[in-house]
Amino acid sequence: MVTKTMLSAAELTRILDVVVDPDIPVMTIAEIGILRDVSVTENGAVTVGITPTYSGCPALAVMEEDIVAALAGAGVEDVTVEVRHTPVWTTEWLTDEAKRKLVGFGIAPPDSVLAVVPEVLCPQCSSSGTAKISEFGSTACKSLWVCTTCLEPFDYFKAI
Repeated sequence: MVTKTMLSAAELTRILDVVVDPDIPVMTIAEIGILRDVSVTENGAVTVGITPTYSGCPALAVMEEDIVAALAGAGVEDVTVEVRHTPVWTTEWLTDEAKRKLVGFGIAPPDSVLAVVPEVLCPQCSSSGTAKISEFGSTACKSLWVCTTCLEPFDYFKAI
């Protein structure tokens, strides 16, 4: 008789802490808010709900593969990744740790006050003397900015 070890949703979520956003590999999918939930059925089937930052996110397939691989490494064979587009992803789902990691990676994080005060600080020198160069940066979820103090270009993670 083969006994199957059952892992809880919380344990599976901890296992998924190794899965990073391929575009920003210093941030996990949980920190960025892409990982929405993990559920387990009585027979051990696992469903992972994710919401991409953009519906056309080119990194989505890689994230799905990494989720399945991380869980397979823990012995979980029956995994379904559900891509959910509602509710839509928002920068409000970024954790404080994610915002710190964005700065460390050279990307200015969104700030919820941007709707009122559109100030973007340079992630290199913290100057508020910045200017938007292009609405689109290295990916659709970022715009391209330049610091007028240190003259370094940088991405800004759009507040949506």
